[in-house]
Amino acid sequence: MTAIDQIQISKPHAIGAGFLQALKHKWVRYRVYRQTLKELCELSGRELADLGMHRSNLRSAAYAAAYGDQ
Repeated sequence: MTAIDQIQISKPHAIGAGFLQALKHKWVRYRVYRQTLKELCELSGRELADLGMHRSNLRSAAYAAAYGDQ
């Protein structure tokens, strides 16, 4: 009976740790997205043209940099 109680007690902690790890991972990716978007928005039209980009593509480019092509 003691072994079953220990398994039941440790199980919620494992789920909580996984949840926190996933939340941290999502937060890091979101910060990469925001930072990339910020840096792209600071570029001039000429610099964007040199990169072959237009202002309308900035959000999708930042998304691809942070999350990949999902």
